[in-house]
Amino acid sequence: MWYPWSMRVLLVEPYFTGSHRQWAEGLAGHSAHDVRLLTHEGQFWKWRLGGGHVTLAEQAAAAVGEDGPPDLVLATSMLDLAGFLGLAREALGGVPVALYLHENQVTYPETGRTRAERALGMVTWTSLLAADGVAFNSAFHRDAVLGALPGFLGAAPDRHHGHLVERVAAKSTVVPVGVDLARIGPLRGRHGPATFLWNHRWDPDKAIGDALAALTAVAEQGLDLRVVLAGESFVAQPDAHREAIERLGTRVVHEGHLDEGAYVEALHGADAVVVTARQEFFGVSVVEAMHAGALPVLPDRLVYPERVPPGMEGVCLYRTKRQLVERLAAIAADPGIARTRAAEVRAAVDRFDWAVAGPRTDAWLEEVRASHRRGRRRRVR
Repeated sequence: MWYPWSMRVLLVEPYFTGSHRQWAEGLAGHSAHDVRLLTHEGQFWKWRLGGGHVTLAEQAAAAVGEDGPPDLVLATSMLDLAGFLGLAREALGGVPVALYLHENQVTYPETGRTRAERALGMVTWTSLLAADGVAFNSAFHRDAVLGALPGFLGAAPDRHHGHLVERVAAKSTVVPVGVDLARIGPLRGRHGPATFLWNHRWDPDKAIGDALAALTAVAEQGLDLRVVLAGESFVAQPDAHREAIERLGTRVVHEGHLDEGAYVEALHGADAVVVTARQEFFGVSVVEAMHAGALPVLPDRLVYPERVPPGMEGVCLYRTKRQLVERLAAIAADPGIARTRAAEVRAAVDRFDWAVAGPRTDAWLEEVRASHRRGRRRRVR
């Protein structure tokens, strides 16, 4: 639907793939505003973050030349926003700018930070400063970044920027990621042995080895279970875990990336979704599984406590590897633990569907524009 007050929004995404692409296209399809995408291919992420702003500024100038200036620029955390605005200043003028953080480079990686990685963290910091309004995809993400910034900036040799953190905090809010949950359809009944789903990237920060070890420990108790190992692999991660997968044997009923139709079927067939990640700011794959009724078995850290329905912490959250095995074993012994809670689990993530998240995102963009206008009026006086 189009409204007279709709804005022309230029959404700048240097890393147009995966969850970044899904979010950008989802917003473009569900926003009441006219969202135009300005993108680069989703590859070479460090180069996109460090250098993508140069070529995107060229594209922005060309787009303005063809279609006129936008009413608002919406950038994601994969863009050097300060650099982009410096290069695109003449084309964009004084347009308000909103920054959406899917992730950040201040808190990640957690250890072993090199000088180059610290430079990427500074890209996040200067982007935060350059934006008129900032949205994080979860409360955990916002609190983690704002909490880490004083120490991150304090490591500089002199002229620390710490006095500016409060300014960033004042213009920051939380706007959850929109997810196309409608495509998953209604809940379905489940039968047979308990089925556990892994539907995350096969990358080291997702720690699939921990999940495989726990599932193997459950199998060695003589409990019946089925395992679906989905998710996208960019490197030879499956080979690195070949021995662990083979120990599960025929209990593994699928291994490898699934196309959309097969993925939705896997969501509906899962009694529980297993998570062992060491880094996560939102968790789209968990939200998708929960919408299909899968009980989330999650570490009691990062963003995951935000995903658990009230009163289900003792069933869903774990703090140690032993507790993880206990949670999984209980479900394998009695799948009803998961199946009887499917509706409650689904209801906990309804707010992430684009039907809700779209208007919420629009409201944030409108507030950024209104705040920008108020600031300009104060400067004029």
